[in-house]
Amino acid sequence: MSSSTITIAPSLLAADFSDLRGQIALAEKGGADWIHLDVMDGHFVPNITIGPPVIRSLRAHTSLPFDVHLMIGNPDLYLEDFRNAGADSITVHYETCPHLHRTVQRIKSLGARAGVCVNPATPEQLLSDIIADADMILIMSVNPGFGGQSFIPSSIDKIRRTAAMVRSAHPGIALEVDGGIDETTARPVVAAGATVLVAGKAIFGSRDIPSAVRSLRATALAG
Repeated sequence: MSSSTITIAPSLLAADFSDLRGQIALAEKGGADWIHLDVMDGHFVPNITIGPPVIRSLRAHTSLPFDVHLMIGNPDLYLEDFRNAGADSITVHYETCPHLHRTVQRIKSLGARAGVCVNPATPEQLLSDIIADADMILIMSVNPGFGGQSFIPSSIDKIRRTAAMVRSAHPGIALEVDGGIDETTARPVVAAGATVLVAGKAIFGSRDIPSAVRSLRATALAG
């Protein structure tokens, strides 16, 4: 597997919020491919993070794609706001979108990549009718809402099954995994079929952020 097949997306949820611009620069120095931005509303998940103004303020300071993960209720109300703020990809949750095909098509019509996410307790089989339309599938390997949680071991089998679905229905779309990704879990997750790794604490919790990005990529591709 070549390095071009793995995307490293550091999650700003674990970064120093007093210096997000500097933290992004360090991740970029280490070769990060995307920047992952978790948007939480305190309703769908028990936490509140950032919104379009923060994303807009950071957009001018990096050319890296912004991978925006909407962990919010009624995401349809805000798709245009996040796209206008600088989101290159917008991921919504299966659990919050009663008209998921419409939501995915709306994201695409705005010129962004459309991602669909499922929580740990949501069966991946429910994605069968949307995979052909989505640009990315995101498997949560922790329950969303907080950073620094431990990887749920059963996620490996779920990733493997989802990867098989992707190969059958829409080969080539991104399969992203978020939650507990570090130098212990990265390789098994990639071996199961993931192509995008979201990592927070493993990168921004390091004293050497650029080295942490490089090390995570090397570990993911080892073997």
